Amino acid sequence: MRFTKTLLATAFLAALPMMANAESQFSTAAGPSSVSAKLDFQVIVPRILYLRVGTGTNLANNTNIDMITFTVPGANVGDSSAVAGTGGDLAPGVTARVVANAGVVTLSSNTPGALTTGTAGEVIPYTQITTSTATLTSATALPAPALAASGSTSVVLTATNRVTNQDARWTFNYLNNNVVAAGTYGGTPARNGEVTYTAAMP
Repeated sequence: MRFTKTLLATAFLAALPMMANAESQFSTAAGPSSVSAKLDFQVIVPRILYLRVGTGTNLANNTNIDMITFTVPGANVGDSSAVAGTGGDLAPGVTARVVANAGVVTLSSNTPGALTTGTAGEVIPYTQITTSTATLTSATALPAPALAASGSTSVVLTATNRVTNQDARWTFNYLNNNVVAAGTYGGTPARNGEVTYTAAMP
């Protein structure tokens, strides 16, 4: 038992340098005197990566998916007059924001293939849809990756001291360069109507 107590006492003394010690100074000087004590501070910040495209609450999860709709006037079908998209949380357009704090961020868009009515041969490629950016609250507008006919495109965001905090208003136009069959193209994942945006950080 005595041997066990000795071991415990030795272990405790060895751990003392590892423990947080408060500093103090004591003076009994008869004349003017000064004492000081130091205190250490630290702030622990977690890695974060946040992407918002459309309706949402900043730095929070949101499951809502906005819809952008292009309604082509009958007199303008296929005449190359661009048709502005409607809808989105900014109506027209969407809020796009990236917040990250651990390095360079790559922002990409992924399209599943051409928009379709569900009937073979009735398609509109995503290259017929363009994205424009405008400043929102950040000094520099968040750039938008172009929409590919199929697959991904990406842009690399500039980080300062490993921090990215950019947003923008993204608006969309349908180029309307071709006469296509009447119908509703996209609108659901089954008709290739859903684009996935992804922010990635090392």
